[in-house]
Amino acid sequence: MIVFLAGTYIVLRVSGLTQLALTIVGGTGLVGLAVGIAFRDITENFLASIFLSIQRPFETGDLVEIVGVTGYVQQLNIRTTVLLTTDGNLVQVPNASVYKSTLQNFTATPNRRENFVVGIGYDDAIDEAQEVALRVLVDHPAVLKEPEPWVLADDLGKATVNLRIYFWINGHAHSWLKVRSSVIRLVKRAFQQHGISMPDEAREIIFPQGVPVTLVDRKQKETQDPEPLKSSGDAPPSEGLDAVSTKAEAGLSNEAGILEEQARQAKPVDEGENLLGAATPFRPLKAAMPGDKTN
Repeated sequence: MIVFLAGTYIVLRVSGLTQLALTIVGGTGLVGLAVGIAFRDITENFLASIFLSIQRPFETGDLVEIVGVTGYVQQLNIRTTVLLTTDGNLVQVPNASVYKSTLQNFTATPNRRENFVVGIGYDDAIDEAQEVALRVLVDHPAVLKEPEPWVLADDLGKATVNLRIYFWINGHAHSWLKVRSSVIRLVKRAFQQHGISMPDEAREIIFPQGVPVTLVDRKQKETQDPEPLKSSGDAPPSEGLDAVSTKAEAGLSNEAGILEEQARQAKPVDEGENLLGAATPFRPLKAAMPGDKTN
């Protein structure tokens, strides 16, 4: 194109049509600039699709997070990457954004670490609370023994000593959301059984009209039988409270199999066009039972 424009300009200059030569060359340049701007996004996405198909940072069926969207890879075409989110929605992400942004592939490595914070009272022993929580993690069938779980003193809050609990799970076999829910529930239950308090944050309450106070004779108070103290956090013993998974948590297995079946029923965005090759089954299909040993 450059040689053609240069030749046209020279021919017109030699013919004495200098003004026409400047008009044609200038107009062609402006048109080319406008076309380049208009098709810039298309060109970027096309080139990004080529690079992604060569480098292959993910495969069909991998669970990834791209530009804040988490889902299973359905398709890579010349313009977009199609994801099936954990909510069951098909999302198209431009390939240029996929190539330039930070990409997390949760399927590439099976192990995943989760953590949460629980607060205990200042009157409770930290080491005892650590041992109770660690025992829950060690006995939990979905928590990996290697790498080992941690229970660390994280912070001295306003009303609680905050412990941060770290544990690893096999993301191919278990859902981290369900396992996290199970561990939090069992740790709370264990703290209640061992008398470890979990107080709320301190709050200042103001009574503008004051608080009525009644004076009680100390001798009369001492003769009365004291009522047993009831803790609002203590739960009555009930069958099934110590179960690894409750009915509400619907087991600990990964939901990838359900999403795979839903993906088969979904209407393909561009049938037959997948730069990653033929679709493969989602990897985390094995549902681990509570009694299974996971290493």
